[in-house]
Amino acid sequence: MPNPDDGAFKIVILGGGTAGWMAANLMAARWRERNIEITVIEAPDIGIIGVGEGSTPQLKAFFDGLGIAESDWMPKCNATYKNGISFHRWSERPGYGRYFHPFPAPIDAHTSPAFYYHSHYRRQGMDFDAAPDRFFLSAYLANNQLAPKPNHNFPFEMAYGYHFDAQCVGVFLRDHAKSNNVAHLETKIVSVSLADNGDIARLNTEDGRAITADLFVDSTGFRSLLMQDALGVNFLSFADNLFNDAAVVMPTAVSSNRTNSQTISTALNNGWVWDIPLTNRTGNGYVYSSSHTSSNDAEREMREHLGLLDSDVDVRHLKMKVGQVEKHWHKNCLAVGLSQGFIEPLEATALHLVIATIECFMTAFEKDNFTNKNQDAFNADIRARFEGVRDYIVCHYRANLRTDTEYWRDNATNNNLSESLQRIFECWFSGGDMKAEIHDQNIDQYYSLTSWLCLLGGYGNYPQKLKAPPSGLQRFDLVVIDDFVSRCALNFRDHKEVLGEL
Repeated sequence: MPNPDDGAFKIVILGGGTAGWMAANLMAARWRERNIEITVIEAPDIGIIGVGEGSTPQLKAFFDGLGIAESDWMPKCNATYKNGISFHRWSERPGYGRYFHPFPAPIDAHTSPAFYYHSHYRRQGMDFDAAPDRFFLSAYLANNQLAPKPNHNFPFEMAYGYHFDAQCVGVFLRDHAKSNNVAHLETKIVSVSLADNGDIARLNTEDGRAITADLFVDSTGFRSLLMQDALGVNFLSFADNLFNDAAVVMPTAVSSNRTNSQTISTALNNGWVWDIPLTNRTGNGYVYSSSHTSSNDAEREMREHLGLLDSDVDVRHLKMKVGQVEKHWHKNCLAVGLSQGFIEPLEATALHLVIATIECFMTAFEKDNFTNKNQDAFNADIRARFEGVRDYIVCHYRANLRTDTEYWRDNATNNNLSESLQRIFECWFSGGDMKAEIHDQNIDQYYSLTSWLCLLGGYGNYPQKLKAPPSGLQRFDLVVIDDFVSRCALNFRDHKEVLGEL
């Protein structure tokens, strides 16, 4: 593979959408001083999914790294702020009908130790309040429709993500990349030719052109035209771990004077439905298992949930291919986005994994002077990231406390668990040291101790027969914590008001 210091190095990204244009922007920004030419090829008749989508805080880091202000992109993409995710009806246990998953933030250092402490002793059967919401400022902000943007006099930054229209973000990123000398070619690729060594040699267009490059990036969605189709890289399905493989989506009108600053995930009979607030509409989608219900029944169930059973609002039905490719970087090709894999959207990890893949690739590629020497280490790292995210998502289903349908019972008894997740469950239910277990496994790089404790504790996975703590055992005063959180919240304003100032 030629070195960009020796001559022009050509990168072709096949497929745009959010993932493809993210790759173009990150590569153009990092390698602007290199002799590298980047071209994105899109077929004019192939669009992107374009539903309302949520993110983790990594999307903020992405835009900040490119020097793009929220006021530049958010209004154009109908975007709102996201404090975290609220899970409703995943548990039948009294008092645990909902819980909030926060993004860990510096201010949590004042309250999370109390949560860790109470959670630990509640797992010992002690009568401690260990439902997570009251311990975290972001939960208070979300429940009161406040934006995670503090007043100037509050010296703590909150971690937050966004909700946005995926199609609009793709267009915005396309225009930004083009302003930074990324070429954009609209044409249809009809075949891929390989070189004798197995590399991709060229892409052949429907009008007879042959497009060559030194590096190809596959952003063709579930089709994976380069990595899986042309190069024959195996796809490793997660179907045994995660049952959901379909979704039905539909928008509804904004119906409130206030705007939610959280994603809401509500469990239904055969999956769960998202509620994603945008400035111009609400995105709704029912993610379900086609082995447990039909597409027609799923649509009817979602319409009933939304109170739109007799509505003529159009819906879209989508199929999901859940898993990952065996190699994310193979030969002279990198896969990003749906081409490399997908883990259902429960924790909004799709763009997080795209960003991690691109940034890790650029580091590995540069490390040995734009060669493939670090390919194996890179692939091992990204595979582990996918598996780490998968395990956390699987935990949602395996730990659920619903018994009303076959779907939830099947999930609760699904023993296709990784060794890592088995150890997490053993540690939790034996009352062990969760902090040490997560650290020893080195999985806190994927999800923090807070995330694991909120998930397992938020459902109410605690002993039901409780005993009084022994004399002398400390108990945190939750009235003091409530007061601290509510007073901190005085430094935050109404979400809709803040959005109106962008």
